Amino acid sequence: MNNIENIERPSKEEQKAAMLSYDALAAALDQIHSEYPEIEIEETNDRIKIPLKALQLLAKILKETSNGKPVSIVPIATEITTQAAAELIGCSRPHLVKLLENGEISFTKVGKHRRIKYQDIINYKRKMKEEQRKLLIEIMKSDEESGLYDS
Repeated sequence: MNNIENIERPSKEEQKAAMLSYDALAAALDQIHSEYPEIEIEETNDRIKIPLKALQLLAKILKETSNGKPVSIVPIATEITTQAAAELIGCSRPHLVKLLENGEISFTKVGKHRRIKYQDIINYKRKMKEEQRKLLIEIMKSDEESGLYDS
C-alpha cells in the first residue's frame, strides 16, 4: 500500500495489449471447467497451474487496464496509514482522525501511529455512499411534493 501514489495510468500501447489479452482470456475462461487450469508460458514452455479465481481476477485487471484505468491490488487485511485512508475516502487526514476518534471507523495503534484496515475504509465508504443515495432520494421526494418539478 506504500506505493499507492506511484500508480500510473496505462499507456495507449498497454491499453491495446490489455484489450487483446482480455478478449482472448475472457473467451478461454468461458471454456474452462477446472478450478486449477494449467496455462503455458510460450517463451519458456513452462506449464503452471493457476487457481481459476486468479485468472478471473487477471481478466478484470486486463479489462480495467484496456479502459485506461490504473490498477492496484491490495490484500483485504492490509493496514494503511491515516493519510492513505483519507485519500481513499476523499477527505482530509484531520477529518479522518476525527472519524477514528469518534468510533466511526475502527483502527489500531502502532506506537503513536494509527493504522486502519483497508476493508474497514472500504466498508465506511460504501456506507457513506448508501447514506448519500438515501438523502438524495429524500430531497427529490421533498422537492416533488413541494411542487418544484411542476412547470
